[in-house]
Amino acid sequence: MTADTTPSTTENDEFWRERRVCFLTTTRPDGSPHLVPVGVTFDPEAGIARIISSAGSKKVRNVRAAGDGAQAAVSQVDGRRWCTLEGTAVVKDDQESVAEAERRYAERYRQPRPNPERVVIEITVTRVLGNTRPSGW
Repeated sequence: MTADTTPSTTENDEFWRERRVCFLTTTRPDGSPHLVPVGVTFDPEAGIARIISSAGSKKVRNVRAAGDGAQAAVSQVDGRRWCTLEGTAVVKDDQESVAEAERRYAERYRQPRPNPERVVIEITVTRVLGNTRPSGW
């Protein structure tokens, strides 16, 4: 008889709160993938993943260039545990959206350094893959 090694709902939710580097994939204008390490926060109730960034970064330029319907994915891994969140990305630069993203980032990682060029990439999650999925997905 083998033990059940399936993570519990609590473990799955905690996976997206633990401090770890994640990877964001966006699409370049030529259609090739652009993969970059980032800090990500995930709000499972709203179904939104957030990445703070400078307005002129390549990842932000990729999302803006793709326009409505920009596809993106964020992934994280810890040994055999992994999860990918896929969805539609937008760039927001309004003060409220940026402040909320900074607050969530500070909870998971640390207080972000001041950056007057900061924006937030918000991914409305439409698909979740992996063996450690947030509850409800």
